[in-house]
Amino acid sequence: MELVCLDLEGVLVPEIWINVAKRTGIKALEATTRDIPDYDVLMKQRLAICKEHGLGLPDIQAVIADMGPIPGAYEFLAWVREHFQLIILSDTFYEFAHPLMRQLDWPTLFCHKLEVAADGTITDYKLRQPDQKRAAIKAFHSLNYRCIAAGDSYNDTNMLGEAEQGILFDAPENVIREFPQFPVTTTYEELKAEIRKASLRQIP
Repeated sequence: MELVCLDLEGVLVPEIWINVAKRTGIKALEATTRDIPDYDVLMKQRLAICKEHGLGLPDIQAVIADMGPIPGAYEFLAWVREHFQLIILSDTFYEFAHPLMRQLDWPTLFCHKLEVAADGTITDYKLRQPDQKRAAIKAFHSLNYRCIAAGDSYNDTNMLGEAEQGILFDAPENVIREFPQFPVTTTYEELKAEIRKASLRQIP
């Protein structure tokens, strides 16, 4: 059996924190794992900025409510589901992802959880486990699944390396340069073509 494992932000939906930065005018929140590879450093920076500006979970959820999938993502996922089992492996949080999952017809999502105070202040975050994307691929291998994975950022590269085939999708130049072993795609049609190549089956 073959699994397709996809990152969420930057692959299927826009980057949540970038949209929050644009809506609030807090430019420092534009940083993502494309810029800061260490996720713990990045999240501590984000939470400190939110605290400094009085930005709580309801404010962020209001931005997410107005977001939708990247154009073509819904149709791409329908194609993947027709031919493969599908898992979304993301470093987002369930509290953020819920409205976006609804718009994608509820694909299975493995991600993390926030700790939120009664007033909506985000006080901390809890990783489901360290390096969870690679750990998930290893777990799928233990269940005799063959994995094809796609992502766009530094925090996806361990997952891509662990999979039988890793694919970069719309990745920044710095990630492409540092990880030349992964094929590069910029459209869903290109990504479908690479998934077909990686599969052991004939996929239409």
